[in-house]
Amino acid sequence: MFTVAALYRFTPFPDPAALKPGLEEVARAGGVTGTLLLAREGINGTVAGSQPGIDALLAHIRALPGCADLEPKVSTAEERPFARLKVRLKREIVTMGQPGVDPLAGTGHYVKPADWNALISAPDVAVIDTRNDYEVAIGSFDGAVNPETQSFRDFPAWWEANRERFRNKRIAMFCTGGIRCEKSTNYLMSQGVEDVYHLDGGILKYLEEVPAEDSLWHGSCFVFDGRVSVGHGLEEGPHLLCHACRRPLLPEDRARPEYEEGVACHLCAHETSDTDKARFRERQKQIALARARGERHLAGD
Repeated sequence: MFTVAALYRFTPFPDPAALKPGLEEVARAGGVTGTLLLAREGINGTVAGSQPGIDALLAHIRALPGCADLEPKVSTAEERPFARLKVRLKREIVTMGQPGVDPLAGTGHYVKPADWNALISAPDVAVIDTRNDYEVAIGSFDGAVNPETQSFRDFPAWWEANRERFRNKRIAMFCTGGIRCEKSTNYLMSQGVEDVYHLDGGILKYLEEVPAEDSLWHGSCFVFDGRVSVGHGLEEGPHLLCHACRRPLLPEDRARPEYEEGVACHLCAHETSDTDKARFRERQKQIALARARGERHLAGD
């Protein structure tokens, strides 16, 4: 059993590159894998490993400037969800592409999971899912608006095109762990929207704390690791990943005629050329050969 920790913190890092070696050293010493992103605006990532390894890494992160009260979302995985460790330097720890957006300057009102149902059930509240379309496709809250974005960078343009739909409404926003809402609520405030709220701790915290019988969530929550999705109680969901398009699939989707492991699924078969598919087949062949040798091919993760 592996411990999985999803975390983020907006805090000024004047020299994020100087923090990279220490994070890599502690993570590798503890056998931790996953991805951590560092930028001048803070840290973001999901990592997995043994409980002692995760504890040591979290202690190191909490010692960084502004991270003392970091509260990661912790869950478990039966199999290691990441093949390797990646600590990367980025311009943003979650990319919105809006230079003026600064969550440290202010965000929407935080709403605890226990209070979320009452808020989103109010008639004057519009609920917006800030995640991408492939995430929304496998689960969301009752009545939530799906912006149908391909990436978080698309959200500002969607808002500009749709803002009149939400006139005289309070806006409640949510995402997987909370990080995208930190930026999207700050963005809406900069656009003159006054009553903005977001789910504290994101969907993961809601699924962890709110009993299934009281929940307004339907489906599974997409996660960016080998588990693909989780449900109530943060139990691993049923989904698999199409390694061609990185979209989530249900096990029965593998029986569709468009499905070819590592090459295509019913969601992406029409999106790639014959040349692309030939390249994917060669990659899948190398993955199969690695498996036959008892090895783990990085392209298969």
